[in-house]
Amino acid sequence: MKILVIGAGNMGLTYAEGMSKSKLLKRRNIMVLDTSEEKLEELRKEAKFDTFKELAECVPQADIIFLAVKPYHADGLMMKMEPLVNKGQIVISIMAGVTINTIKELTGLKKVVRAMPNLPAKIGKGLTSFVASEEISRIELLTIESLLDTTGKSILVSDENFIDASTGISGSDPAYVFYFMQSMMEAALKMGFSKNVSKVLVSQTFTGAIELFNRNDLSPNSWMDKVASKGGTTRAALDSMEGNNVGELIKEAAFAAFERAIELGKEKSYV
Repeated sequence: MKILVIGAGNMGLTYAEGMSKSKLLKRRNIMVLDTSEEKLEELRKEAKFDTFKELAECVPQADIIFLAVKPYHADGLMMKMEPLVNKGQIVISIMAGVTINTIKELTGLKKVVRAMPNLPAKIGKGLTSFVASEEISRIELLTIESLLDTTGKSILVSDENFIDASTGISGSDPAYVFYFMQSMMEAALKMGFSKNVSKVLVSQTFTGAIELFNRNDLSPNSWMDKVASKGGTTRAALDSMEGNNVGELIKEAAFAAFERAIELGKEKSYV
């Protein structure tokens, strides 16, 4: 089995690196295509993958084609791919908002997977939601799941609506967490802590809280009740957040990402 990753950006290379560790593949079974000669030269020096700049040199060789480019490159790229593909090939796309039907129409391929990863995939802690077209067999689905799991965990969802929803939750969520962390670090600095100490205070608190949550069945509300005592410091902070409607604002932010994903899918051109 040979895999072609189109797009040597952060996520493209993250998946190339992850999949190269799969028992199903070896590094030389992974091809990477990019339009940047600088990026390709860098990859050649590392000698990790076979590198290409022209679609015609690599698309016909691939069993699975992994599309890891920005959505505004989608139309042009897939139309160029169309005369080079064969009907047995599988396309896995992580392009936000680009629907399975769009990929089918522009590439002429029927076996299509649409996936939504997130940034922690870079350290093997990612979450990828994915959905597959009905033409993909059960055995092919297991192979795809195994490949996606090389960067963390994957979740098969029932339809594309959940991919758009995943964009607003797991796909974009790391940025929300970083936003909150940045605010907490700025508060720590304002209280007089050094930059390094502020980072440790915030990062270790997040790490510990997540570990507690993952090791138990308690809900976030239950954990908040355990930390916050009546009239105490934590309750003062939580009351401030509730008074400022922070919870609703976070939900609105998630839905803003969700709605933008839907809009991208409806746009006829990504240019």
